Amino acid sequence: MNQASTPVIGALASSPLIRRHPANPVLDAARVPYPTALVFNAGVVKFGGRYVMVFRNDYGSLEKQTLEPSHTTDLGVAFSEDGVNWTAGPKPVFKLNDEEFVRAYDPRLTVIGGRCYMCFAVDTRHGIRGGIAVTDDFESFEILSLSTPDLRNMVLFPEKINGNYVRLERPFTVYSRGGKDRFDTWIAESPDLVYWGRSDLLLAVEQVPFANDKIGPAAPPVKTDKGWLTTFHAVDVDPARGKNGWEPSWKKRYTAGIMLLDLNNPKKILGMSASPLLAPEAPYEMDGGFRNDVIFPGGMILEDDGEVKIYYGAADTVECLATAHVDDLIRLCLGQ
Repeated sequence: MNQASTPVIGALASSPLIRRHPANPVLDAARVPYPTALVFNAGVVKFGGRYVMVFRNDYGSLEKQTLEPSHTTDLGVAFSEDGVNWTAGPKPVFKLNDEEFVRAYDPRLTVIGGRCYMCFAVDTRHGIRGGIAVTDDFESFEILSLSTPDLRNMVLFPEKINGNYVRLERPFTVYSRGGKDRFDTWIAESPDLVYWGRSDLLLAVEQVPFANDKIGPAAPPVKTDKGWLTTFHAVDVDPARGKNGWEPSWKKRYTAGIMLLDLNNPKKILGMSASPLLAPEAPYEMDGGFRNDVIFPGGMILEDDGEVKIYYGAADTVECLATAHVDDLIRLCLGQ
């Protein structure tokens, strides 16, 4: 199958169970104390008694709608007492750039055993790689592993399952999927977060009714008594979108889906919402961004009262927050 033969998806709407926070966007370039242009696709966790966000910086000019070369991209950090009001740190905290590495971006955070692990994508001179690092203070990061090309959008489960670490991942299988975007979500295991294997296909793009281009992991899963609740991103292409943001041409739309995985066998999908959990609808998601009509969840926190906070990049430009109750999300996945 290729994009030319793929039907256009048409209009999509968010689930009525999800609520966008009135403070959106909760972080943007204007609230970062250094001259970044785009602040988005963040990983978010609770760590050390506070909320911590590691976000992507792309540099340039918001006013002129121009970006610096990609090798300038780095990661910043912000802290919050309530998960809504954020204070960004004084300087970026993570960057990869040398003769081989172009940039690191799109961080995903997971706390495992009292330490904070960060998955991230890496553009290199020889392909896109996925990295895993660990930090205790968000100032120094130890890189534990880097994948072979082409792998990105990796997220870790917050605990070992059957003795192994587990991650969701999205390979770039261009040749085997007709030479076009047809990217799927896979699942893999590791004894030590370094060596990964026992890989299996978890969810294919053709299984998602609101995608015609690609899918992949979004925020790391959270544990509930019914299963692992996890978001994924779903992409559809409509050639009529044309120029839809700063970029010369942007025909894609990113939405957020949600599914429930078995607690003891996360390679088994217990249920999945047949429609998006979040589709671009708010002004900060649909207009004035670098790439409009983009929602990309990178963090999900289950609070003690059952509230689920979902943090997402909007229009590849700002960071936003939406909430729902965990019981509603589980029922949505199970079709109840």
